[in-house]
Amino acid sequence: MISEILSEYEIILASKSPRRAQLLRELGVQFTIGNKEGVEEVFPEGLSNVEVAKYLSELKASIYENDVVDTNKLVITSDTIVCLGNEVLGKPGDKAHAIEMLSKLSGKQHSVITGVTILGSNKKTTFSVETKVNFKDLTIDEIEYYVDHYKPYDKAGAYGIQEWIGMIGIEKIEGSYFNVVGLPVKKLYSELLKF
Repeated sequence: MISEILSEYEIILASKSPRRAQLLRELGVQFTIGNKEGVEEVFPEGLSNVEVAKYLSELKASIYENDVVDTNKLVITSDTIVCLGNEVLGKPGDKAHAIEMLSKLSGKQHSVITGVTILGSNKKTTFSVETKVNFKDLTIDEIEYYVDHYKPYDKAGAYGIQEWIGMIGIEKIEGSYFNVVGLPVKKLYSELLKF
């Protein structure tokens, strides 16, 4: 259904995340993967958590602006951040960093915010979706087992909800599960229909 509605567009998912590609595919959208080198994910100080997620998704879209001019191309970019209070937890640099992040999240509620930008020739829209996630108290053995076996170095907050740590550690979520996986598909669907 949505593929017919969007048939006039050549849709590009500008993301190396296999999880985002899988979710967009399951939504029924026909697309190709953008292959441009990513931008450095740095944001100005003083932004709110929601503004950070939106800023980063727009930053990723900015490198495609010249490509979409006078074309039928539609570029989708997104960035997911994990926030513990006002602290933004990015992707861990190494094993010690991943263990430190998961230790911080243990026994607490945090927010997962995904900013999404849809960029076309004559229009751009950016939105964000926030999900609250509650972890149980994780033992150091559980954290180390997860990091050793799943190597979550490409994931904000050092975890994937769909992986082992999510199965044994997450007590409750408020909001979109798919947003925590990396793409708020319900909101993206409605925004694509309006585009």
